[in-house]
Amino acid sequence: MMKWLKRGLLALVGVLVIAFLVFRTPDTDPAEMRAKYGAPPSQFVTIGDGVTVHLRDEGPRDAPAIILLHGSNADLHTWEPWVQALKGRYRVIRFDQIGHGLTGPDPKEDYSTANFVADIGEVADRLGLKTFVLGGNSMGGKHALAYAIAHPERLTGLVLVDGSGGPMLKIERKGEEKKDSGNIGFTIARMPGVNLLAEQITPRSLIAQSLEQSVSVKSVASEATIDRYWELLRYPGNRRATLKRFSQPYDPLKPEDIAKVQTPTLILWGEEDRIIPVEAGQWLAKTLPVNKLHIYPKIGHLPHEEAPAATLTDLEPWLAQHAPGAKP
Repeated sequence: MMKWLKRGLLALVGVLVIAFLVFRTPDTDPAEMRAKYGAPPSQFVTIGDGVTVHLRDEGPRDAPAIILLHGSNADLHTWEPWVQALKGRYRVIRFDQIGHGLTGPDPKEDYSTANFVADIGEVADRLGLKTFVLGGNSMGGKHALAYAIAHPERLTGLVLVDGSGGPMLKIERKGEEKKDSGNIGFTIARMPGVNLLAEQITPRSLIAQSLEQSVSVKSVASEATIDRYWELLRYPGNRRATLKRFSQPYDPLKPEDIAKVQTPTLILWGEEDRIIPVEAGQWLAKTLPVNKLHIYPKIGHLPHEEAPAATLTDLEPWLAQHAPGAKP
């Protein structure tokens, strides 16, 4: 009996090993990824602590500066529609935050909000910026808001696009409690045990489904965009960084700190956001002392990509007021 049991276990192990080898999705090649996603105008700038940041710095150097921060599991390319519209008149800077894109993992595996905030300041210092407008989407919105709390003297304006950072709201709709995320990728990243497999087995179909669930305008989830998300997530160290970030409990910024932010703030939100509901944007509008809120019907978690024309229509006059001196 024991002999057959051992043989059965060995056979099961063999099947699992074969399945792992068949379905495993290895890391991408760094040189290949840099060639594909890091060509000019990309730069690779060392900011300290062994971190080399992938960034793009476009527009006139003497124009008002804007720094844009992407969301979780995204990268600097998410801001392309805004950059193309703004770079003729503003100095527009965007960079892959640690654990993302071509920047890759943090050498110390420090994915605390404080470390993300420190990187913003180091990038600004490295580029010689004294003051600037800071914008962020989703996770990037939280980092932007945290920076505004810590360093208000450096900001002339703050732009939050479906930004996190506020309290985890419990929303009641049709008698049912709304879940905090409608995104399968984020859900798996939070599942103990299952998420460990994601470091080695990350099918492209999972990334496609996750991105499609994040947006209401499905054309945003193009084949090329899915490829970019999938390949950059598999950039060496990024999957482990993602699991490290998601293993940490959600740590909202303190409401009393948010309420003290005097930086003029523009809040842009997709009404159909399934990841961070529109009520979170409305909460920010009630809490931040100086702000303007715009909500976009039939738009999901990425308004800057799903509705670039509409968001720019609201952004540009606000920038003219809070980032004066734009080039004609």
